[in-house]
Amino acid sequence: MPTPWKPSPAIKLSAAAHAALGLGVIAAPAYWPWALGALAANHLILTAAGLLPRSSLLGPNLTRLPAAAIARREIALTIDDGPNPEVTPRVLDLLDAANAKASFFCIGRYARQYPVICREIVARGHRVENHGDSHSALFATFGRRRMRADISAAQATLADITGQAPQFFRATAGLRNPLLEPVLASLDLKLAAWTRRPFDTREGNPQIVFDRLTHNLAAGDILLMHDGHAAKTPDGEAVILAALPRLLQSLHQARLNPVTLSAALK
Repeated sequence: MPTPWKPSPAIKLSAAAHAALGLGVIAAPAYWPWALGALAANHLILTAAGLLPRSSLLGPNLTRLPAAAIARREIALTIDDGPNPEVTPRVLDLLDAANAKASFFCIGRYARQYPVICREIVARGHRVENHGDSHSALFATFGRRRMRADISAAQATLADITGQAPQFFRATAGLRNPLLEPVLASLDLKLAAWTRRPFDTREGNPQIVFDRLTHNLAAGDILLMHDGHAAKTPDGEAVILAALPRLLQSLHQARLNPVTLSAALK
C-alpha cells in the first residue's frame, strides 16, 4: 500500500526558504535581486543532490544494508539494465552454481521483449526490481507526470510478467531530481543506490571490475553490476561474465552471503 510522502529535511528547508524569500520581497521589493540569487542557489543545491546517486538529501536512499543484515554477514548483489538474452541466462547459471541470490533491476521495454527471462529470474529465487520503462538518459530532467508514467509502466509490466510487484527502484545511472521521491511514495517503491560501483558499462577489464567491487568489501555492501549494456572484455564477452565467478568465490571465502535487497531488509 502506498505510503504518504514525507519531505526530507532538505526539501522542507527549501520550501521554507521559498516562503521566507517571497515574504521578504513583498516587504522589501528593492531586495528582489538578492532573493532571486538565493532561490537560484537553492535550486542549484537540490539539482546537485540529484546528480549524486548516493545522496539522501532529496529523500530516503538505500546505499547500505541495515544492521540486521550486516550481523548476518549479508551483501546485496544488484544487476542492472537487463534482461539481456545473451547474458542474463548465463549470469543466472553462475549465481545458481554459487548458491547466490541477486536483485535484477530490469528495464520495462526489455522485459516486454524477453518476458521468459524475467520469469526465470524469479523462478530461480531472485528478485526483479524496477529500473524504469525507457531507461532514458534524460530521466533526471523528467517532470513529475512523465516520471510517474515511466516508472508506472515498468512497474505494471514487471508485476504482470513475474507475478511479483517490484519493491525497489533505481534511476538511470542513479540520477534524479526532487520530484522522484513523491512519485516513488505513491507507487510504494523504495529508492536503492549502491555502495560499490565498478563502472562495468565502460570498463572491460575483469580484473579492474573485480578490484573495484572487492576493495575493502564488507558485510552490508550493495554491489552494482550490469547484465545489459555491459562493457566487453578483449575476448568480446560481457565483462560481468568474466568478473562474476571470481567475485562469487571471493564472497564465499570471506563468508559473505549474497541476498536480494528484499531479503536483506527483513
